[in-house]
Amino acid sequence: MKFEMTENGFETATAFGQLTISGNEEYGFRPYQLLVSSVAVCSGGVLRNILEKMRMPADNITIEVKEVRRNAEIANRVEKIHLHFIIEGQKIDEPKMEKAFELTMKNCSMVQSVIDSIEIIETYEIKA
Repeated sequence: MKFEMTENGFETATAFGQLTISGNEEYGFRPYQLLVSSVAVCSGGVLRNILEKMRMPADNITIEVKEVRRNAEIANRVEKIHLHFIIEGQKIDEPKMEKAFELTMKNCSMVQSVIDSIEIIETYEIKA
């Protein structure tokens, strides 16, 4: 990847289009939004694969970011991300979900990259 400076941030060309990043959300994605999105979507993809391997395929997974706590005193760093998963599927076995989320945390590269500096909370609900 190569990022080029613009008047209000930076841009990069991707296979899916132009990605604009700026500290001002009027001009692009803010860096912390991309960090949170990376953690959320990585977790969702890993969870999807784990549920399939556990023979509990999800028909749909929606991820809500319930909380992002940032510390204004230390460079506005992200200290906590609470992700809430809404899992839809006919074969989801509630007793196996704790293990599924344990494996998700263990196997998500984005979570593992930030685990020692950002508290990650994952909650869920199941919709049949």
